[in-house]
Amino acid sequence: MTEPCGQPIRCNIKVNEFLFRRVDLEDVVMAHLQAAERATALGFRRYIISATTPFSPDDVHRLRTDAPGVIRALVPDYELQYARRGWRMFPGVDRVYINERARSELGWKPKYDFSYLVSRLRDSGDLRSPLARLVGSKGYHAGRFADKSYPVI
Repeated sequence: MTEPCGQPIRCNIKVNEFLFRRVDLEDVVMAHLQAAERATALGFRRYIISATTPFSPDDVHRLRTDAPGVIRALVPDYELQYARRGWRMFPGVDRVYINERARSELGWKPKYDFSYLVSRLRDSGDLRSPLARLVGSKGYHAGRFADKSYPVI
């Protein structure tokens, strides 16, 4: 099975992070465009631009100790797709970024969330948006570090 975003462990971590903090490049660009369109009316504001989380305030306590159980109830298909790849869910999540203000004030509609990515896994599709595929991975450093994209001490 081809990895939908490069190295298996990096891909697993990235998909997990779409539950609470990560965002696809296409969604970021769309948020910026929406903000530019509304800048005159809204003035200066700060927004959290991240994938929409499936979690509610009722989930927060259990997320710290049983993230897989919480996610299983919200996105049941994730376990099968993860098992097919030998992936694991984080045992706990200690913070969740909420993009509600950006969605409500900007009219922003992020497309790439955890449920969408699980459906792409099911369909064996690339997890990245067309824009993210076009731009590619730029990395954080000019060089490579022993088969990793960042230095590990």
